[in-house]
Formats: sequence, C-alpha cells, structure tokens
Amino acid sequence: MSEAALLDSVLGLPVHLMDDYISWLRSRLKQEIGTHVITLNAEMTIQAEQHTALAQAIQQAELVIPDGAGIVLYMLLRGKRIQRCPGIELAELLLESIGQTPTPYPIFFYGGAPGVAAQAAKNWQQQSPHLQIAGTEHGYLSATEVERLKQTLQKLQPRLILVGLGVPRQELWIAQNRYLCPQATWIGVGGSFDIWAGTKSRAPAWLGNNHLEWLYRLYQEPWRWRRMSALPKFAGKALVSRLTQT
Repeated sequence: MSEAALLDSVLGLPVHLMDDYISWLRSRLKQEIGTHVITLNAEMTIQAEQHTALAQAIQQAELVIPDGAGIVLYMLLRGKRIQRCPGIELAELLLESIGQTPTPYPIFFYGGAPGVAAQAAKNWQQQSPHLQIAGTEHGYLSATEVERLKQTLQKLQPRLILVGLGVPRQELWIAQNRYLCPQATWIGVGGSFDIWAGTKSRAPAWLGNNHLEWLYRLYQEPWRWRRMSALPKFAGKALVSRLTQT
C-alpha cells in the first residue's frame, strides 16, 4: 500500500482510504503485482464475524475499499468523514482507464446468470473498443466446468479478472484461486454484470447520494430482506463501538 493510503478498520476489519484508487491499481497492473480488491459493506462485515474464511480473505486482501453507506456512517460516528467508493464504480473507472490506453491488459468476466457476463463484456467492448476481453463465463457451472474454467484462466493469464458470484462466494473463490493468475488484479463485483448487461438498473443517484441504494436493491430483489437484517445489527455494533471508543 502506498504512502498516500490510510489504513483504518471497521469492527476489526481493514479498510484502505486513499484519494485515487485507480492510479494505485493501474500502477499495480503495470508492475504485474497481484491484487485482490474487496468492496467492504455492512453486510459483509457482519458475515465475516461468523465466517472465518471470509474474515481471512478480507484481512489478506491488498485493497479493501469502503463500498457501503454503513462503512461511511461507521467512520462518521468515529469522527472521520470519508468518501464512499462503490465497487461497481471502481470497476467501471478502471475499465474506462484501461480502455483509453494502448496497454493490452486482457480482461476476464466470470459470474452471473448464463449469458449475462457475455453481454456485459460485449457492451463494454462496444463502449471501449481498445479493451481486450480475454473471455467470459457464467457463474452456474458444474464442478467439472469449474475445473475447466480454472485451466482456461491459467492458460490465458488475464490481468484483470472481475468475479460476480455474490458475497461471500466471490471473495472466497478469489482467495482460493488467485494463484492461477498471480499477476492479475481480482475484483469481486457482485451484481455489476447485470447492470452492465442491461438486465437490471442501479438505484437513482439521489438514493445513492442519501445512502439509500440498499432500499432500491431490496425493492428489485425482495428475497434480500433476510440478508438486509444484517444492517440493523451492524448499526448497533457501530454505536457500541462509538460509545466504548477511547
């Protein structure tokens, strides 16, 4: 981590704060330094308390960004005003940056329903013709197909691998398999492929600006209500942490 970055923590998990994540990531790509990027939010933080492997993946990641509104509010309670960095926007900015340079960094899209990653990659290719899409694969593979995917990644050696398998599956999959492409930058992008493919839409900007993007996602996917129960639990822990802060 560069000197420009500040390492902080949220309920014992690391979070890296810096002004320019993209330049840092571009530098890592240029130097061929492997990087695991995790987009930390309240839900993931609570899951990590019960999931040792997820907690370890977060602790070992080279970059943990403050994705969720809960992380921003947690820091605010501790007297630190930080800027939220949504994972989808980080990935978009990185793709746009790569697409504007002649540097041929091969990119791989893995995850989502059948056809979604391929359509997302196609849309990006149309938007940024200089992008080098090395391949795509959906996230509903059999055990045999997963092994074949691993062989493909090892052969192609893409430099940027976007994994949309949902939390915590994508974080665990990256942590377990990043050795296949040791020089790659790996980012768990959740449902970003659906947005890029046009099968779903992001929350209106005013909701995101008011830390209510989660409400829009719940409206689109009512089945998320069980997972959303982690939010009040996180809020309670954040308040306790503030009250016991020395």
